[in-house]
Formats: sequence, structure tokens, C-alpha cells
Amino acid sequence: MTLDALTAKRTLASNRDLDNVARATIMVIEQLFLFRSLLNGDSAVVKREFIVERQGRSFVLYAGLLDLAHSQGLRAVRTRLIQIPSEDNGQTAVVHAEVDTDRGTFSGIGDASPANVARAMLTCTIRLAETRAKARALRDAVNVGVTAFEELGEADEAPAALSVDGHVPLASDELPLGPRQPVTTSGLATPAQVRAIYSIGRDQHNLSEADVDERSGTLFGAAPHELSRKQASEFITGLKGTR
Repeated sequence: MTLDALTAKRTLASNRDLDNVARATIMVIEQLFLFRSLLNGDSAVVKREFIVERQGRSFVLYAGLLDLAHSQGLRAVRTRLIQIPSEDNGQTAVVHAEVDTDRGTFSGIGDASPANVARAMLTCTIRLAETRAKARALRDAVNVGVTAFEELGEADEAPAALSVDGHVPLASDELPLGPRQPVTTSGLATPAQVRAIYSIGRDQHNLSEADVDERSGTLFGAAPHELSRKQASEFITGLKGTR
């Protein structure tokens, strides 16, 4: 091996080491932001059920931000669609959100397009953009420095599974993600199951239909009416088991 080749090899290895150090540093900083938010004695805390971990990084669920904002004097949430998806803009929806609390007014912008949403949410880009915008505004309002889980795109979400309550599941409770297996018509969730999913989400968790759709898409890669009976049963059990 020539001297130039050896030098190049050592440089490449050094750069990889620096990249690894940089990624580790970012993860540590994110964890410190999270712990500061969780342990700040001057404000309410994000409940553990609203914290999600992916690849060693922690994220907060939108529902947790909303819950915390209510405890800190949330007065109003306003949204405005500032870009309608079209062929000219790559089917990208952009929404502006504004949040009023006792601490002041905070704003955020969220976008969603086929390039940064899960396949199950391709028909819901405007609603997802709105959720992302509200999440970003709420994060500033309640002083949470970590990224909201709903802000992640499909590529970011793929590596791990979630339990319905936002915890990382144990091996025995893991819910499969990834490509969906075809479900026969006879095996689809019954109308009663679908109604129960939306009803429990609304009554026990204050979730809108869009929120339920997003959670179903995250967990199973499909909307409630596209789930199998077994998946719908698991979803219902999970929703009933969290408060």
C-alpha cells in the first residue's frame, strides 16, 4: 500500500470517528434538553406515557405537549393553511400555527408531503402538517427542546415500534411495523371495532379522528378501517389500558 493510500485510509477512518462523536454529542444534548424539560421544578412535567424513544433518542408526543400546555394555561390554538398541496409544489401542505398561553403567544410552521410522511398518511398531508405546526408552536410555549414524534418522516420512524401509550414495548409486546400484509375482506376490522377505536380515543384520550388515524398509521401502517380484526383488537386493548 502506498503512503498516499495509507494516509487516505487513515483520514477516512478519522472522519468516521468524528462523525460518530458528533452523533453521540447530539444525542447527549437532546437528552439533556429532555431531562431539563422533565425535571424543571418551575413547571409541570411531560408525563412518561408521552415520551417515545427511537434509536437512543427521545421524542415527545403531540398529545403530551397539548396536555402540558393545558396545565400551563393554554388559552387558544389557531391554525392557518398557507400552502395547498398541488403538483407545482410537490403536493406539499404548509400550515402556520399560533398558540396563546399565560406566558405569551408562540408560533410554528409545519409541512407535510409524500416525501416526509408514512404511506398510510398520504391522503392526510394537510392534517399532518397542521399537527406538526401545532407541535412546534407548543414546544416553544411549554419550553420543551426535543423534537415531537409527529415531526418525524417515514424514514425516521421505521427502525422501531411503538406501543399505543407511547412507551417502547417489551419484546413480548412488540407491534410489527413495516410493509403491511394483505388483509382479506373477511379479516378486516368490524364496523363495531372501528367505532370503538374512535370512541375510546375521543372519550378517554381527547383524541380527534385525525389524531386516531395518525396513531393507527404509526402503529400499524393503516387507518382504523383498514386494520385486521386482530390489529383492531390490539389497538382497542391498548387504548383502554392507558389513561
